[in-house]
Amino acid sequence: MPDPLPEPADSPSTLSAEEEGARAAASLAAVAADIRARGERAGGPAKDVLEAQAFMAEDPTLSEDVTGRLATGKTAERAVFEAFAGFRDMLIGMGGYMGERATDLDDVSQRVVAHLLGVPAPGVPSPDSPFVLVARDLAPADTALLDLDKVLALITSEGGPTSHTAILARDKGIVAVVGVEPAVNLKDGDPVIVDAATGTVTLSPSDEELAAANAAIEARGSAIAAPTGPGALADGTMIPLLANLGSAAAAAGAVEKGAEGVGLFRTEFLFLDAKSAPTVEEQKAHYVAVLQAFPGKKVVVRVLDAGADKPLTFLNDAPEENPALGLRGLRALRAHEQILRDQLTALAQADAETESDLWVMAPMVSTVEESRYFTNLAHELGLKTAGVMVEVPSSALLADRILADADFASIGTNDLTQYTLAADRLLGSVAPFQDPWHPSVLRLVGEVGAAGAALGKPVGICGEAAADPQLAVVLVGLGATTLSMSPAALADVRAELLKFTLDQARAFATVALAASSAAEARAAVHAASDAILTAPSPTESESNGARS
Repeated sequence: MPDPLPEPADSPSTLSAEEEGARAAASLAAVAADIRARGERAGGPAKDVLEAQAFMAEDPTLSEDVTGRLATGKTAERAVFEAFAGFRDMLIGMGGYMGERATDLDDVSQRVVAHLLGVPAPGVPSPDSPFVLVARDLAPADTALLDLDKVLALITSEGGPTSHTAILARDKGIVAVVGVEPAVNLKDGDPVIVDAATGTVTLSPSDEELAAANAAIEARGSAIAAPTGPGALADGTMIPLLANLGSAAAAAGAVEKGAEGVGLFRTEFLFLDAKSAPTVEEQKAHYVAVLQAFPGKKVVVRVLDAGADKPLTFLNDAPEENPALGLRGLRALRAHEQILRDQLTALAQADAETESDLWVMAPMVSTVEESRYFTNLAHELGLKTAGVMVEVPSSALLADRILADADFASIGTNDLTQYTLAADRLLGSVAPFQDPWHPSVLRLVGEVGAAGAALGKPVGICGEAAADPQLAVVLVGLGATTLSMSPAALADVRAELLKFTLDQARAFATVALAASSAAEARAAVHAASDAILTAPSPTESESNGARS
């Protein structure tokens, strides 16, 4: 994939500040319109991501910054570059969700500068034949519109498993391996095999390796084409497969892909671009829409997950040194309890107006006292089922006490991995640590699973780990009773679960926990599952014995 545009020269403009301002305004508007149009064509989660990018190009603070730089005699290209770079550094300093948007901001900047220069924006090549796309990273605007008939797989040298690139690739059903630093050394024409299940990229594969890969592709195609049905193991143990959704508009697509409900409905989209907290009535309309899409089925709604890492002027926009460990999630909502009360009230009213099975949960719960506070308040306001997200090691280690009060737990593997391994999930430099296969993370999942089983409380997985088919089986073996993921991953996970019994899933969990690293755990489970799948059936064994 082509390299980014070079940094614009910092030379004085030959035009007036007004003329340069008109150029900058026209390019910013054109790029915003183009990104928004891409979102409309892509639909689904990509639409939400690209809508946020379009707002970046229209941000009045950035526009004012550009105007100020033009007044010093800079060109529009240089002023845009510097303004976006300054805003990017600020977002990175905030960390968390806002840090994640820094990469998106780079893409907008590149597109605006390209428009000003009259050259194509860096993007995805369009060869005539199918290909594996290799890039340092991929902008959401490009990922959202990848041609599924051409792009066989995606490899990036930067980013982690929870980056927008990885999430949107999974949503489109594209095999993707991210954070592979040696990928920058690949050249056009190099043959490769990309295996998302093992997280590996094989260079110069042998004929045998190619044959095995083609067989796996055919098997995956058959599984995806198979009729949808409830999630279950080979022995009939039911494992409901739910969808992670970011807006009510995505509900219909999730139903089409066989989602049995919603395991994570993110409500941030109602708040992030608002100047004041939405009213109870405004919120209720959105909640009713998603509940009506799943009549009688479970819908788990996460209350506002915001704070210093997702600054909101009406919640908390005070800068913090380390926002990932700061006033976020439930902590921020407790400091502004009326916002939480309004959201829970809106959810209770939506529940009363629909034939739903509404569950609510709080993010960033780290103590038993926080769990009691939230569940008691939710019950007080009329909600029947209230639980917590387990994203912090302390809540996993005290899961038996937390689940004594909470009605359920949902494990957010993205943050749980980040906090367990002390590796910011948005930093490419520590991406190898952001691996939910790590035995330390799996041990914490097992603690929650065991507590849930002992107390008869459901334990779900709503992090990206649930979208990894083989890891999904391990998570069930650790005690997960439901799995929630991007709708595009449902077919693969459903097919994988059907291959194994609950006893075998528990055996895989034991194998993974005995490993010393994520790579060892993944390889050990892969070998154990292959041994089961390739073993002769009892009938074949008896026949072979008779012949001998």
